[in-house]
Amino acid sequence: MSKFKSQGFSNTFKNARKGLRLVLKSEINIRVHFCVAALILIAAVLLGFSVTKICVLLLTISAVICAEMVNSAIEFSLDAVFHNKYSKLVGMAKDIAAGAVMFTTFVAIAIGLLLFLPPVIDLIF
Repeated sequence: MSKFKSQGFSNTFKNARKGLRLVLKSEINIRVHFCVAALILIAAVLLGFSVTKICVLLLTISAVICAEMVNSAIEFSLDAVFHNKYSKLVGMAKDIAAGAVMFTTFVAIAIGLLLFLPPVIDLIF
């Protein structure tokens, strides 16, 4: 028997929706990622991407957004534990989390270029 009360299946989804709403309200970077993702998906449909290519885009988009959400969770957690006081180790942890988002974003851009350049070049020439 656990000392923690079981949330139940529906409460799990309720908490997840609450977390998604919270991050969308509090983090401008997430909103930017969602807007760019929508534009990318619209462009993919307009360029006639296959289902496989759209799946690759969806996985890439979700990786970037998940990295950003984990980064936000790390920042909120560390700020709560250390009461927003400066600590070199906290700063390092936050920088590493932000670096993970940047790395994921760079890989996503590379994937986007590999997927979008050939059809765009075909349209131009």
